[in-house]
Amino acid sequence: MRIVFPSNLMGDEKSIELIEMMVAETREPFSRRQFNPGHVTATGLVLHPEGRAIAMVLHGRLKRWLLPGGHVEEEDGTVIAAAAREVAEETGLVVEGGEVIGADVHGIPAKLKDGREVEPYHLHHDVLVWFRARGKELRASEESEDVRWVWPEEFDLHAVPANVRRAYGRIR
Repeated sequence: MRIVFPSNLMGDEKSIELIEMMVAETREPFSRRQFNPGHVTATGLVLHPEGRAIAMVLHGRLKRWLLPGGHVEEEDGTVIAAAAREVAEETGLVVEGGEVIGADVHGIPAKLKDGREVEPYHLHHDVLVWFRARGKELRASEESEDVRWVWPEEFDLHAVPANVRRAYGRIR
């Protein structure tokens, strides 16, 4: 699987460099079982059909408002397809389009089950893909406590990170 990053992603250069190196230098860069140095994930920045709001989910385990996204599966074929699948699973939205508009490498805390570590701390080498939603109705998944449209004036309230704000600016 290949990832093509546009040349105009100012501010995301270090993450892009890390993702490209990991894909080139590791055995299973798309496998959720590769914890060192992490693995590629795909996230959807979904624009409301009327144009300004973005879809966000309140992640159940991390207790933070995030864009919908997750692990790349073998059957996805591309990171764009993975992001579209994750959006549908986490929000119920059908999307159109699909363009890589950002990258962000970030840490994921260890996952515990019954007090035992089942996944170590690792990095998500996240590829951000933008879509437009075909409809407005959202539904939360089992992984999410809530899902909603977040308007730009609410970005601070939902702690929308800088890389998402940059990507949002690219599509506005």
